[in-house]
Amino acid sequence: MLKVSGLSVSYGFICAVKEVAIDLYEGEFVTLIGANGAGKSTLLETILGVHRADRGKIFFLGQDITNRPTDRIVAQGLALCPEGRGILPFMTVLENLELGAFHRREYIREGLENVFELFPILQRRKRQAAGILSGGEQQMLSIARALMAAPKMLMLDEPSLGLAPLMVTEVFKVIRKLAERGHTILLAEQNAKKALQYASRGYVFETGRIALEGTAQDLLRDGEVIRLYLGGTAKD
Repeated sequence: MLKVSGLSVSYGFICAVKEVAIDLYEGEFVTLIGANGAGKSTLLETILGVHRADRGKIFFLGQDITNRPTDRIVAQGLALCPEGRGILPFMTVLENLELGAFHRREYIREGLENVFELFPILQRRKRQAAGILSGGEQQMLSIARALMAAPKMLMLDEPSLGLAPLMVTEVFKVIRKLAERGHTILLAEQNAKKALQYASRGYVFETGRIALEGTAQDLLRDGEVIRLYLGGTAKD
């Protein structure tokens, strides 16, 4: 479904992503793990056309989308839940959700039924301003808004950031449910343990490069991953 080959992205003289290559197949749940500033968000945003690639190619469903306008990429079926959630706080929950279906107006009714089934709290709060929701509820709204576009592939950037541990678990349960329903998911996450517990495969980012890749279970057992990201030793 997605193929990134030899991708490099710079901010001025700083190379944030260096010769990165990843791929996703339909129905997969793949995670990118690494420290803050490792290049995960830059990669997702470049796939979506927010940043321009210096070198390399991005293919989605067999089509070259490298450096295409973001609105065209979204219309092709890619959606991103950005870091920080990106909700519009003075609009209602319902208005935020309807905005997510901007390219799929005919899908609004069906989309609302689907997201309210997945997130009942949003149906109860649909007339409230999004800004008064709790952090976890705002994250759920961000995911629901992306789903309103009926995406073929969903990208999530740090969905656990700033959430209490219990809410982190709830958000990951929702993401797992989406994966079980056949959604193709690319997740960027600093919480490596949670991400690898739920994903099928993973890539480890270090200073803009992919240092390791493999199945989630193999990465959970890798001594270097344990030392750097899971807070223990290989014996743990």
